[in-house]
Amino acid sequence: MQLAVNIVVLSAIYALIACGYVLIYRVSRVLNLAHGELMMLGAYLLLTTASLFGGNPWTAIGAALLLSLVVGILVYVLLMRKMTGEMVLAAVLTTVALGILLRGVMVLIWSAQQQYPGQALGFSNPALVLPGGARISLMAALLVGVTAATYLGLFIFLRFGRWGVRMRAAGQNPLLAAQRGINLHGIYALAWGLSTFTGSIAGMLMALDSGLTSSMVIVGLKAFPAALVGGLDSLVGALIGAAIIGASEVLSIQYIDPLLSDVIPFLVLIVMLVLRPWGLFGTREELDRV
Repeated sequence: MQLAVNIVVLSAIYALIACGYVLIYRVSRVLNLAHGELMMLGAYLLLTTASLFGGNPWTAIGAALLLSLVVGILVYVLLMRKMTGEMVLAAVLTTVALGILLRGVMVLIWSAQQQYPGQALGFSNPALVLPGGARISLMAALLVGVTAATYLGLFIFLRFGRWGVRMRAAGQNPLLAAQRGINLHGIYALAWGLSTFTGSIAGMLMALDSGLTSSMVIVGLKAFPAALVGGLDSLVGALIGAAIIGASEVLSIQYIDPLLSDVIPFLVLIVMLVLRPWGLFGTREELDRV
């Protein structure tokens, strides 16, 4: 039972991060390789707002989430918008450079030492006992619930929301969408904002659960195979890919060697690229664009 709980928690982490990769790619066809750093920045923003609003934890969380959304929009407006019309490789390399820059800035500002935003906010993180004797921390359980709520919200937004429909239209045929009066730059900025927002939620919850260090970016990198395994243009694929990566990693730790935890996600990715390069729920057309 405990093994199943561990798989669910890790899969939820990867799923919440992976949806950010999918949101940007399905709208603008850009692989955001700075997503892990933006996720970690959201956690550090929570650490900062926790010190500013120490007596009001919910205000601190709300401020951190709002700042994360603004950061994502600014990344597009100030940087990625200039990549419009350029080669896809140029945009991808720009995100790589952005990630390296953010990582260095965060270490300079907040240091590389482990810190605990939960203590600053006055939150406790007790272990909950589940049927069968399995245990899960309160923040881990909250992360699973938030992941489910996030995916449900995104599905409803993209299917029925006015801006969600515009995002789908811009992703499927940007030229036609622009001719129909859709502001593509506004849509792209929204996609970057939502991607950073969802990634920051994952970073904040992980920081509240187990603390915050500069190594958190590795978790964001390991979520990238989940998006690719499921298919870069599919939210359902990101969810299924996260479950596959999470289960593979936990089972390898349990039955093979804990040292494989950082290797297994990429081994699964290599196998998928050999067998089905476009992912489980992706489309063949997307492979050419990648």
